[in-house]
Amino acid sequence: MKANCWQGRESLAVREVPDPKIMNARDAVVRVTSSAICGSDLHLFHGYIPTMKKGDVLGHEFMGEVVEVGPEVHNLRIGDRVVVPFPIACGNCAACQSGLYSVCENSNPNAGIAERLLGHAPGGIYGYSHMLGGYAGGQAEYARVPFADIGPIKVEDDLPDEKVLLLSDIFPTGYMGAEMCGISGGEIIAVWGAGAVGQLAMRSAYLLGAERVIAIDRIPYRLRMAQERAGAEPLNYEEVDVIEALREMTGGRGPDACIDAVGMEGHHSSAVLHGYDRAKQSLRLETDRPHALREAIMSCRNGGTVSIIGGYGGFVDKFPIGSLMNRSLTLRAGQCHVQRYSRMLLDRIRRGEIDPSFVITHRLRLEDAPIGYEMFRQKQDDCTKVVLKL
Repeated sequence: MKANCWQGRESLAVREVPDPKIMNARDAVVRVTSSAICGSDLHLFHGYIPTMKKGDVLGHEFMGEVVEVGPEVHNLRIGDRVVVPFPIACGNCAACQSGLYSVCENSNPNAGIAERLLGHAPGGIYGYSHMLGGYAGGQAEYARVPFADIGPIKVEDDLPDEKVLLLSDIFPTGYMGAEMCGISGGEIIAVWGAGAVGQLAMRSAYLLGAERVIAIDRIPYRLRMAQERAGAEPLNYEEVDVIEALREMTGGRGPDACIDAVGMEGHHSSAVLHGYDRAKQSLRLETDRPHALREAIMSCRNGGTVSIIGGYGGFVDKFPIGSLMNRSLTLRAGQCHVQRYSRMLLDRIRRGEIDPSFVITHRLRLEDAPIGYEMFRQKQDDCTKVVLKL
């Protein structure tokens, strides 16, 4: 089969690789019909996530048709149309039983590698390094789905792929980011990053009852989308001092909650500060550039919440722990527990409350995946989200 394979830092190629097979009684094999390129995939592309190997198949956002099931998979049949959550979860361990699917205790066969960097190991993720399981991803014609009796959600044929594909990751991720803000109604929420995840976090904040949402970015077309499609108030951090602007917009208090939807490859308007973090990251003296996180903490109102859904990989410098502690802030974070949200968000889509496909701007063939990555990272042609059609 054809698959988009990591060849090394900033090098991809669509290659012929072996077809996936049933390896466990709870496996299924899915013929992929749509797969997406995620901002987190760029962290792999740029070489910031360790333990990648040449030939690894990328992609953790995919859906398709079940073509084979193991003998212990009783909830799926051949021919079922499914969306596959990006975290691989067994459904039986203490974490899964608590709804914490992305930190499943049984789905990462390389837990020892992750423990050396993270202290404890999270669960496995499709196409996202050997530290997180070494599983082949879904930017391919077929994909093996472990624990298929737990993860995939069946979708009726009347909903097109694009309306439901993003249930695999970024819609639940954006929703969880908003949910972690503790929205009860009437809040002001600030979101750093107007990429696809940030856009869906903004829309989710409104779904949960926020009164105002403020979008912070520097790319005009992304800020325009945030205003026109997500209903947010745009703030270009290259034109204003964000902390001062947010203070003014909120009557001096600051936002009730702040969402970091940027992660490890953040950009800063200050050439000095941005250059400092780029240099330290390049020398591996820190793994992540936490510009957005620093600013979110400093901007949030006293007693507020900072929600982190942007992907981070290791260690950061100049973390404002004093602000966090002295101002009674709550910090919440996590890879999304997609299985917890899939059915509820599918129902919201079906009821017409939201159509997450508004973030999709480009559609390419699997063969053009490397072009899609380049377009995405260079933000060419107002690119926000690329879907690969098979």
